[in-house]
Amino acid sequence: MSLTRRDFARKSAITGAGVALAGSVGALATAPNALASTETESTGNEAAAAQDGVGYGPLISDPDGLLALPSGFEYRVITYSGKTRLESGEFTPSNHDGTSTFPGPRGATLLVNNHELKGPRANWAHPVPLTEGLVYDPAASGGCTVVEVRRDQVAEWVGVAGTSTNCAGGNTPWGTWLSGEETEDKAGQNGMTKDHGYVFEVDPADRRANRDPRPVKAFGRYAHEAVVVDPRRGHVYLTEDAAGPNGLFYRWTPPAGFEHGRGKLRALADDAGTLQAFKCFDSAGRFVDDLSRATEPGTVYGVDWVDVTDRDARTTSVRKQFTTGEVTRARKLEGMWWGDGGAYVVSSYAREESPVQHDGQVWFYDPRRRTLTLKVRFGVNPDPSADGAFDGPDNITVSPYGGLVIAEDGEGVQHLFGATDSGRTYPIARNELNIGTAEAPEYSEFTGVTFSPDGSTLFANIQTPGIMLAITGPWKRQPR
Repeated sequence: MSLTRRDFARKSAITGAGVALAGSVGALATAPNALASTETESTGNEAAAAQDGVGYGPLISDPDGLLALPSGFEYRVITYSGKTRLESGEFTPSNHDGTSTFPGPRGATLLVNNHELKGPRANWAHPVPLTEGLVYDPAASGGCTVVEVRRDQVAEWVGVAGTSTNCAGGNTPWGTWLSGEETEDKAGQNGMTKDHGYVFEVDPADRRANRDPRPVKAFGRYAHEAVVVDPRRGHVYLTEDAAGPNGLFYRWTPPAGFEHGRGKLRALADDAGTLQAFKCFDSAGRFVDDLSRATEPGTVYGVDWVDVTDRDARTTSVRKQFTTGEVTRARKLEGMWWGDGGAYVVSSYAREESPVQHDGQVWFYDPRRRTLTLKVRFGVNPDPSADGAFDGPDNITVSPYGGLVIAEDGEGVQHLFGATDSGRTYPIARNELNIGTAEAPEYSEFTGVTFSPDGSTLFANIQTPGIMLAITGPWKRQPR
């Protein structure tokens, strides 16, 4: 049953401006740093957090110049592009991006790691190797690798090759990985021999299941970022990172009688199910054209869904098939993670292409109430080169210790940071690998933040040159 604008306005009037519709969902709101992002001294943020027992204390610089961590924490390099090698002998591919973990055999942890490599293979020193039987388009440089981590050894092999610009992705309730291509290149563009902009499924536990890769065309062809699956209703939610116009948030509804499971997606017809884009309205029933207009955490929007006409975008990009007033847009819709009965969704930043500028938003979509609630908002950071203020949230995961862990992809200093249920933020790690110069330092974004199945290890990537790290230490339950 559709939740109409009139219904939402009526319920909002009853509950008082609509905020109460969020029910028991934890509100990541009201953190001073999250609301303004104007503090530039990390010691001040850490001291304030420590007074409340939030976080793990100040970050300690790494003598090896790689990763600053709180006292008592340590890291291990799992893969390093150009240094570690696959089982087949080639170097680990570069540009690590979205990642998730899965329980492996005999206590091992399996990870599927996207490699965000766009365009011809000749453009990259370490593309994903074209492993026989696992190649979609031999001209493309991207794909995924599977990493098996044990206490004293690491193994890595190709999960899918010949795809392009594999970005955030997402795991499934049945134990596989969905890897989206953040591109709209067609055959004949940028050296490609096949159309790109699809989602591919990779099974970390069954190498045979990955042979003869086939895109899940039912999910649409556009600049994919993250994917999550509603384990109860079967809907699949997808984010799009695009501009001119800004991208969309999508929902795929499976066809009647369809049951998810291993191998089921690749058997779908290209037009199976229904692909829709979201349309938001406020508590007064007014249409919201762009998510950047929300400036106060706790803002709640009602959500309707609008059918996509041509999901394969044969002549017109999917986001361009809608006219003004038909759908809601947002800049840099990126990371997403399923938790607390819904989807946490990131808009990494907004600038001149959006109605209101910001340095990041984290939203929560509640499928039962059909509402989208702003949990955290980062104001424009006035000095990204100064340590302390967080900006540019990207990949995200729900922490087993409460709240969220977020990978930073902004300008200047790059962090992994936590956000509690009440919205307070705290640092977990800082990238100290300078890939620029002493005069003009540059630090790559963090990606692929995800906990091991038992919660003991936080995995994360430094995208450039491509390093997977395992972080361990005295994790603790964070205050709300």
